[in-house]
Amino acid sequence: MTKFDFDIGVIGGGAAGLTVTAGAAQLGAKTLLLEKEPALGGDCLHFGCVPSKTLIRSAQVYQSMKKAAHYGLPALDVPPVDFARVRERIRSVIATIQQHDSVERFCKLGARVEFGAPRFIDEHSVSVNGRSYSAGSWVIATGSSPAPAPVPGLEATPFLTNREIFSLDKLPGTMAVIGAGPIAIEMAQAFNRLGARVFVIQRSGQILSKEDQDMADLVMQVMAGEGVEFHLNARVLGVRDLGATREVKLADPEGREVVLQVDALLVALGRAPNVEGLGLADIGIVFDKRGIAVDNRLRTNHRHIYAPGDINGSFQFTHAAGYEGGIVVSNAIFHLPRKADYTWMPWCTYADPELASIGINEKAARAAGIDCQVWSEEFSANDRSLAEGERVGRIKMILDDKEKPIGVQICGPQAGELISEWVAILNGKTKLSTLAGAVHPYPTLAEINKRVAGKYFSPKIFSETVKKGLKLFFQLKGPACDPRSELS
Repeated sequence: MTKFDFDIGVIGGGAAGLTVTAGAAQLGAKTLLLEKEPALGGDCLHFGCVPSKTLIRSAQVYQSMKKAAHYGLPALDVPPVDFARVRERIRSVIATIQQHDSVERFCKLGARVEFGAPRFIDEHSVSVNGRSYSAGSWVIATGSSPAPAPVPGLEATPFLTNREIFSLDKLPGTMAVIGAGPIAIEMAQAFNRLGARVFVIQRSGQILSKEDQDMADLVMQVMAGEGVEFHLNARVLGVRDLGATREVKLADPEGREVVLQVDALLVALGRAPNVEGLGLADIGIVFDKRGIAVDNRLRTNHRHIYAPGDINGSFQFTHAAGYEGGIVVSNAIFHLPRKADYTWMPWCTYADPELASIGINEKAARAAGIDCQVWSEEFSANDRSLAEGERVGRIKMILDDKEKPIGVQICGPQAGELISEWVAILNGKTKLSTLAGAVHPYPTLAEINKRVAGKYFSPKIFSETVKKGLKLFFQLKGPACDPRSELS
């Protein structure tokens, strides 16, 4: 039997890599973790989920301060934001969470951590910092980075991505955002709320293009009302460095030229897999611009090499990476043939209102030719939402031709939290009648989940057939009030 230095080697200290490392080490596998950055935690901790949600929260509080009169409080003359202080708060939150993702913690779990840029020298060995390490199984969890943007002039123009935007010295007075995906929309709203004038440039006619347009439009409606300026169906003709400012030249839907001059330019046009420098081609690993090809057990074409997380180009969410890390542990350590199942993978864009989804949305269902029903309920009919001053939002429940739920979308306050009830319902195969009959505390936003399920049953329960049957068997007398006579 071939002798290896380690049972399993993990390349990448982000969500997927840390999940595999912690699980394998605690199960008794001799585990090696390699990370090219100077600290563990990956993009999510340092340049993604954690700093963005910290920034978003600061922007939400500042927005609430500006809207004090809306809640019956004295109007405030709020001073301008000192972004350096916001930046320091972001850094402090990262530092606190970093303790959980420390070398010391993983060493206590039994894993060895080395920092450096590894490269495969054969199917079982890598070279890093002049040393070689072999392992029976390898996990490539190197994540993704901002995708190159095909924008004329960008190579000679300073611009921001998610790696730089959280460490700015000061708040830009004006900012152009190229792209309208989750990162772009979250940052556009946050910086606008903090005091920057923000322009969002999108090549299609909809922001958050993977979502249902009616739901995405609710988010855009709120953002536009707060001052964000949208340029949809716009083509970026080029960008230019003007020294202290940046010029963005674009064509509007009618082909007219529009020129924007801004202090900062944020480019958020998707993600690209981190495959460079790993020597994947040298050992025959199959990959393309979307990522490393894997099967449903997250194995590459070399079955002892796995690729969970952003690197495989499927669901680029931290929670998806953690889930896939667990799939790898089952296959590589327990040797159980566990397959990834993304049927009920939830996701959320943390704008205000938040937009959360699980399963198939209406757009995807129609595109797939699914004969579906759509049931919806407005947050304007939710008492807690009104008490909170939130009037914009909607829940949509999608049922297939057998009247089974295949997806839910929620656009509204705390949608990311509200979708979690559907995570349990759909994964647990809970009947809609159970949800409709369940007691929710009043007044809560979560009542909207019960309400949309109840709305589906209402036409069945309160049908003319049911009323006629009850009248026949129990001699019910019918309406006590004629609305027509009341109106007259």
